[in-house]
Amino acid sequence: MMVSVILFAPLVGAIIGGFGWRIIGEQGAQWLTTGLLFLALVLSWVVFLGFDGNAYTVEIGRWIVSGELDTSWSIRIDRLSATMLVVVTSVSALVHLYSFGYMAHDDNFGDLPYKARFFAYLSFFTFAMLALVTADNILQLFFGWEGVGLASYLLIGFYFRKPSANAAAIKAFVVNRVGDFSFGLGIYALFLMTGSLTFDNIFAAASTLGGEEMRFLWRDWNAAEVIGFLLFIGAMGKSAQIFLHTWLPDAMEGPTPVSALIHAATMVTAGVFLMVRMSPVLEFAPHAKMFVVFIGATTAFMAATIGLVQNDIKRVIAYSTCSQLGYMFVAAGSGVYGAAMFHLFTHAFFKALLFLGAGSVIVAMHHEQDMRNYGGLRKKLPVTFWTMLVGTLAITGVGIPFTQIGFAGFLSKDAVIEGAFAGGGAYAFWMLVIAAAMTSFYSWRLMFMTFWGRQRGDAHAHDHAKESPLSMTVPLVVLAVGAAVAGMIWYGDFFGDVARVAGFFGAALPDGESVLEAAHHVPGWVKVSPFVAMVVGLLLAVWMYLIHTDVPAKLVAAGRPFYLFLLNKWYFDELYDWLFVRGANWVGRVLWKRGDGSAIDGTVNGISMGIVPFFTRVNARAQSGFLFTYAFAMVLGFALFLAWITLSGGAN
Repeated sequence: MMVSVILFAPLVGAIIGGFGWRIIGEQGAQWLTTGLLFLALVLSWVVFLGFDGNAYTVEIGRWIVSGELDTSWSIRIDRLSATMLVVVTSVSALVHLYSFGYMAHDDNFGDLPYKARFFAYLSFFTFAMLALVTADNILQLFFGWEGVGLASYLLIGFYFRKPSANAAAIKAFVVNRVGDFSFGLGIYALFLMTGSLTFDNIFAAASTLGGEEMRFLWRDWNAAEVIGFLLFIGAMGKSAQIFLHTWLPDAMEGPTPVSALIHAATMVTAGVFLMVRMSPVLEFAPHAKMFVVFIGATTAFMAATIGLVQNDIKRVIAYSTCSQLGYMFVAAGSGVYGAAMFHLFTHAFFKALLFLGAGSVIVAMHHEQDMRNYGGLRKKLPVTFWTMLVGTLAITGVGIPFTQIGFAGFLSKDAVIEGAFAGGGAYAFWMLVIAAAMTSFYSWRLMFMTFWGRQRGDAHAHDHAKESPLSMTVPLVVLAVGAAVAGMIWYGDFFGDVARVAGFFGAALPDGESVLEAAHHVPGWVKVSPFVAMVVGLLLAVWMYLIHTDVPAKLVAAGRPFYLFLLNKWYFDELYDWLFVRGANWVGRVLWKRGDGSAIDGTVNGISMGIVPFFTRVNARAQSGFLFTYAFAMVLGFALFLAWITLSGGAN
């Protein structure tokens, strides 16, 4: 009963708040959806803290039955789903509360009633994400997967009067379709090879998949490798990995609470969850795992380089999310699944904190998002400053080396990097270390440009800047506590000794004893490397943005082509525009001008304006109204009939 309430409470809130707000009012819709989310939050923590390691399912009812396909809608509770329950409901409930204050300052819709719709979208998004993480079969997971995609489209394009918001929503939807097509193929391949879509049956057949081959495209491949590869392409789209990442920064067009909800702990981590959930199959697909590691490491590096030069405060944090997701995929591909979930868990706290803190700054600065127009805000926004400072300490990895004392990101990021060294290879290790240095640099750059130095930009905005209301600052404080202590509390469970991790996750993860044990015995220089990278990035940021503030402009002037390369996001958008958008537009114009215009319209118009009028005129002349005309037609017709009978032999 409890887990059913967790799943369906947000759906009830979305339906009543979205369709019944005229009866209960906008305020009523906001309170209803938020209250139900906090109910789900409390129950989720009860499930997480009280979970004993033994997985169980709660069947809601039969769902799809067709031939050999027989699926039920069931809620699966194991350590993975219990962890995701607290992640999703915690962030979503705090985002709902935060939105009370944030949307009160929103004037994009004037007097139109939009708040009920916004809160309903948030709740529907949460329901879809909960359906995804509690799925007992991969088809049910795909239902939640697509529901999250629909909700993200609605939320990213919430400001539908802005062309940029509409374009961003469509872009997110289209790019994700690429990954979703591959995911669909992976689901079909699983059913083809195992005859089932239920996780228990799939996992029981995992070793068999590793020894079988299946026909795909032009040749036979190892079945586990094909399935692992197809599922990961799907995860690449949802989790914004390189080549399918271009939608994520544009999604900043949505309201800031949406950015926190989508990019912190929920939608973008769905791909990581998928990989960890399917880990029993991945264990028999070593080449697919190598591909996961390579893409994850490359994404972490690529996104970090772009984050170095962004000036929009939300885009800096968005590329940070893209980079941190790369860390999680490296851990999953390396076989250290506990570390992947650990970084997902801690990342939810500090990334939601940074996004919501950025929203507090944006509201205070009258919706200005360019950091070059900030400066000196720490005294006017004290709560926002201190909580974002905690988030920055967490994401950059501040802690005491060789101990389990530090902010959340220090412990989880170190776990990922140690796991990468043990199981991912040298390329992944060095990419992550370099990305850690860049993460430290651009995170402290954001803090220094926003809260230190002289005031820049609109003097009026600075003069009237003030701290956000309690509905916005309370979620910041709660998330700051999580960003500070979550890593230290749960380090041993996610990344401790082999026996403790195995006891914590139970049967939710395959036996990864060898890689996990190796990760705990990496050389000392490997363990300290993330800390050194953090210090290097911090010192560079201090030197360039606090001491010698003229250095950044000089570096830009000296290396302008490289700066433009990073500022334009490695020109991925321009490349895709040239490869796909222009080609699609050309095909569309050809089909329009020559297909629809010349061929179809030309043929139809030729018939309608030439042949049809000709026969119309002939028929009109035949209908003369004179008796002799009709008599002549009858005689002529009778003569033709007799001729036909005679010539065909019908008269015999």
